[in-house]
Amino acid sequence: MTIEPLLPLILFALVSTITPGGATTLATASGAHFGFRRSIPVMGGIAFGLGSMACAAAAGLGGILMALPILQVAMKTLGSLYLIWLAVRIGGSGQPHEAGQRAKPTGFFAGVWMLWHNPKAWAMTLSAAASFAALANNPAGLAMLLGPIFCLLAAFSLTIWCILGQMLGRMLKTAWQWRLVNIALACLLVLSIVPMWLD
Repeated sequence: MTIEPLLPLILFALVSTITPGGATTLATASGAHFGFRRSIPVMGGIAFGLGSMACAAAAGLGGILMALPILQVAMKTLGSLYLIWLAVRIGGSGQPHEAGQRAKPTGFFAGVWMLWHNPKAWAMTLSAAASFAALANNPAGLAMLLGPIFCLLAAFSLTIWCILGQMLGRMLKTAWQWRLVNIALACLLVLSIVPMWLD
């Protein structure tokens, strides 16, 4: 297959992954606090989570999940609680080098977990599966197409946000600056929950 038929899908995945949301906010906060290298696991987890969701959506699992209202509510609740917990953790943190500051960034499996409990991400991957079904001859072929594209573009987008966060972290010199940025990132993370509950 040539690249031309894939361009609309690539553009869709790029726009979907690079726009601000919970994942990009988490990548920015991790970059500010831990730098790019130590943020690779969480970014990898989020990218893998989205890629695996796209595979599952193309294969039909996403449709089953989205057809069960009680499961959607459970996913929204768990996802919201986790994002609130992360927001409290970010908002309550200080400068990265402060004594006693927790020095462990969010890990790979936490990134996967966050994505798989986000109904909006399921809806987005389901939309991609429906919109670009003609690119493959069967669900398995579509899954093998959507998964890597979403994974790679999510990794690219998260890298940009993480590097921006790292640059921001280098600009912050005082405790009050860190406190202000941490609270702002925490508020953005909480705000990212709102679209999850809007049908």
